[in-house]
Amino acid sequence: MTNIGFIGLGTMGKPMAANLLKAGNAITVYNRNPEKAQALKSGNAAVTIAATVKEVAQNSDILFTMLTDDSAVEEVYFGAQGIVAAIEGEGARKPSIVVDCSTISPVTSLKLFERLASVGVKMLDAPVTGSEPQAIEGVLTFIVGGDRECYEQCLPLFQAMGKKAVYMGANGAGSNAKLANNMLVAANLMALSESLMMVQKSGGDPELFLEVLGGGGGRSGMAEMKGPKIINRDFSAQFMTKLMFKDLKLAERLAESLQIPVPVLASVKQVFQMACNNGWGGEDMSAVAKVYESWTGTEIGSK
Repeated sequence: MTNIGFIGLGTMGKPMAANLLKAGNAITVYNRNPEKAQALKSGNAAVTIAATVKEVAQNSDILFTMLTDDSAVEEVYFGAQGIVAAIEGEGARKPSIVVDCSTISPVTSLKLFERLASVGVKMLDAPVTGSEPQAIEGVLTFIVGGDRECYEQCLPLFQAMGKKAVYMGANGAGSNAKLANNMLVAANLMALSESLMMVQKSGGDPELFLEVLGGGGGRSGMAEMKGPKIINRDFSAQFMTKLMFKDLKLAERLAESLQIPVPVLASVKQVFQMACNNGWGGEDMSAVAKVYESWTGTEIGSK
């Protein structure tokens, strides 16, 4: 049996690990906050809670990480008690494949790949599309970069956690595509907020407007998933505004490195910055609509 490790049991990681369990896998897990690991175990003999990152790394054939940002990833991989330190040295027990599902800079992702390769471990960058509801339902899409054979080997595990996995190419390709994806998601959400405000301010019904969008060329995942949250004033976090803002900054750096003009991205990033500055960074990214409400003095969804 393949030993599976999972580090990072946050909003996304915990349901992803839970779906690996549902598929019949035994897993060793680590989370900085041990309460989340205990909640996942809850009497399940298939879950082993590790006390350290090192313990997970040395007891896994395939190791997944799902972490918040570049700094968290670098600490888990390169810290004194991190993954690389755990598997360095002659005879050290090490995973054959490490899969990072975090949304991070492609530069950081390639650094992980190169450092792990130096100690004989293969690595995939496999960030996901979707937020907490999709992670719980097991319908995420994995965007994968790295060795094709490693991708094929991990495919059953991706399918346990998601509805689709797309192989994008060499290491870094998954991270690049994820930033392009999130740039488009954020732009769609901002356009949705503008449209809803236009309907609201003109005396129309935003809820009926969502029905209009669903039947035409304006339909989008953001309209389906975030439109009702905006109208119902439900800004409970499925994917936090500050995390999307982080991703937009990473996308902008990628665009700069490629010398691509991105005027839409620049505008979108500014509005997300405003949302964070106004104290809505910890709320769901649909809270970006509040920026438009603050500009107009009108609440979307109000009668």
